[in-house]
Amino acid sequence: MDTLVRDPFFTHMAPFFGLSFEELLAAKHPRSWGEFELGRIGEAELYARFFRDGRAIDGPAFKQHVQNAYAWIDGMEPLVRELHARGIDMHLLSNYPEWYRLCDAQVGVSRFVEPSFVSCKTGVRKPAPEAYLHACTALGAPPESCLFIDDREPNCAAARALNLDALRFDGDVAALRAQLGQRNLL
Repeated sequence: MDTLVRDPFFTHMAPFFGLSFEELLAAKHPRSWGEFELGRIGEAELYARFFRDGRAIDGPAFKQHVQNAYAWIDGMEPLVRELHARGIDMHLLSNYPEWYRLCDAQVGVSRFVEPSFVSCKTGVRKPAPEAYLHACTALGAPPESCLFIDDREPNCAAARALNLDALRFDGDVAALRAQLGQRNLL
């Protein structure tokens, strides 16, 4: 999230609960979302453990609220459409729970990018080396032949440490286009 699609965690989750973002960070359970991202717990357990104090939440309404918030980052859909049309093989390597399917239903990421390496399916999160190496092995591609794009520098640094080319995306699609052009992808 926040590379192709806006992450509702930063913009929409706190208001759903009537909290500021800082209040949400202080009140949420410290491990439940990460465990949900790794596929270790399902929705029912996430809802039961979302807040550290155990307060009840309306899980289905929360889930729908999150789904409604998914949207392409401005300019990203045309970019991935163009890359897809050029035959560029693209895969998600994402720290995200099974709700990646909700995101796809909302915006249709999988029309262009395969959701191949989502942490809920692989059981490993970036920046763990295994996340990148698993993707390379599954694709039959040596790390130096892969380009990794992410919005977090620690994830990019971890990829570079394994000989993947990595670009940190800061939300500037024009700059990303230029970097992809330099690599002869556009």
